This record gives sequence, C-alpha cells and structure tokens, in this order.
Amino acid sequence: MAYIVAATGNLHKLEEYRQLLHDQKIELRSLRDYPDYKEPEENGDSFRANASIKALAACKYCDVPAFADDSGLEVAALGGRPGIRSSRYAPTDAERIARVLDELKGVTDRRARFVCVIAIAANGEVIETFEGEVAGTILESPRGENGFGYDPIFQPDGFDRSFAELSSEEKNRISHRARAYAKALEFVEDEMSILDDEF
Repeated sequence: MAYIVAATGNLHKLEEYRQLLHDQKIELRSLRDYPDYKEPEENGDSFRANASIKALAACKYCDVPAFADDSGLEVAALGGRPGIRSSRYAPTDAERIARVLDELKGVTDRRARFVCVIAIAANGEVIETFEGEVAGTILESPRGENGFGYDPIFQPDGFDRSFAELSSEEKNRISHRARAYAKALEFVEDEMSILDDEF
C-alpha cells in the first residue's frame, strides 16, 4: 500500500483527513510518526506559500511524498483578517474567537469565508496546490460543541447552524478543507505512480 505524510501534528486535522481518506488505498501518516521533525517557519505571505513551505519540508525530511494545508478565516469587514494569521490571532481558540467577535461589535457586514490550500510535494519539490473555500457569516456568539478553531462562530451559507453544530459528515461535505482535499485526492489518484515510485 502506498502512503503519504500529512505534514501536521494537529489531531483535529488528522481526524478530518482520515475520514476523507477512509476508502482509499493510501495509508496516511503524520508528523507524529516522525517525533524528531522540526517544523519550518511559516513565513509565507499567502495560504499557498505557507502550505508549500510545510509540504516541502516534510517531503524532504521524511523522504516520501507529503502534503500540507494552510487554512484560515477571512472576515470581509476586517479586511480579510485574521487570514494567514488565523492560528496565531490569539493564544487559544476561545481567545481567538473572542477577539474576532470583539472586533465585529456593532458591525452589520459579517460576511466571511474559510479558505484552505493544500500543497503536495514529491521528489523534493512542490508539484501542485489546490484551493477550497466555503462562504458564510460570523455569528454574534459561539454555538455548538463540534469542530475546532473558529467553527463555533462560522455559519456556512445555506445552513442555519454553525460549523460546530454540524455533524462531521455534514461538515466534510462542504468544508473548505474537504473541497481542497477532494481536488488533491483526485490528483493523487490520477498520479498514483508518484506514490508507488517510493517503494
């Protein structure tokens, strides 16, 4: 069986990836399988740049094909913030949510979108990137116990519930990560030799 390394140690992301990959003939490994790995500095100026940095570093260190995603929340009224700084907007998920809600006090335009870019690296180079997004609005207060990050305050268009109120199955049908991942998975299936060459 071919395998590919997900360049993340984030358990929430890994669970989403495993659910999305469940019926494929590809074994998913993660950076947790490489405890000595040192994550590179994410100093890119876009989701695509940061995803590429992470995927390439993992590919070179693990010496197998790797993929990485960079994702975040872009809020229209905040000029696209927190954007690529989504995971660093505050120390914890609760504090990040509180900061966004505080910055949107009194703001009626609450349009936002989640963006995810996945980069795939093999043979020491980034070979392709894939983007997915989902539009929605920022709620007045957090709702729901599922999901992670900004999920409790993001209501996707066409739903009356937040991401954190959706089941995993519902979220995986529409999320930005699922959409980018579907494109990446189609590419990997078409280019399976990229993985098979590693054996």
